[in-house]
Amino acid sequence: MRIVLADDSVLIRAGIREILTSHAHDVIRECEDADELVAAVDELVRAGDAPDMVVTDVRMPPRNTDDGLRAAIDLRSRHRDLPVLVLSAYVTGPYVRELLNGPGADGAVGYLLKEKVGRVADFLRAVETVSAGGVVIDPEVVRHVTRADSPQGPLARLTAREREVLAHMAEGRSNAEIATELFLSGAAVSKHVANVFVKLGMPPNEDNRRVKAILAWFEYN
Repeated sequence: MRIVLADDSVLIRAGIREILTSHAHDVIRECEDADELVAAVDELVRAGDAPDMVVTDVRMPPRNTDDGLRAAIDLRSRHRDLPVLVLSAYVTGPYVRELLNGPGADGAVGYLLKEKVGRVADFLRAVETVSAGGVVIDPEVVRHVTRADSPQGPLARLTAREREVLAHMAEGRSNAEIATELFLSGAAVSKHVANVFVKLGMPPNEDNRRVKAILAWFEYN
């Protein structure tokens, strides 16, 4: 996979690059700020050499606030099929909602805490899931966003178990992984997932039901 990597820390970029390249990925551009990231991706796309994915930090120059997130949303608005994995030092729901609800938000996005990059298997799994069109949200962010009070909107139709399964879906887990985590059979998880889709008004012929269910989970949490 050909990846554009953006982070203003030379050491962090070097570490991420080493993980990616040692697992058969190719970091084709490295950027130190958000403006450089946008320019690099646009240049590659114009040259007919679009990257397969962008991995970017949230907090970067030039303003050192949420410039990386803004760049990711901007790129997704103009290159709708571009998978983006955002890394952050902060457990924050608003960043995730903005990323998921931004232009072009139909999957192929992820939000991972930077501390998880050191868990190489989890990081690479997130890269693969997002590149395949899925959604991955860091489990700590999912727990932070989940309401302790009554569920809202269409989520109120779900049972407690169905909401639990949907939260695991938001973490990018497959049905098999959810079954292992919750000590359920594969058939039971499949039934819960099917019920989630039905109760959220997503018919079998609708595209990207899993992604849309995750978007609904964040919208009403």
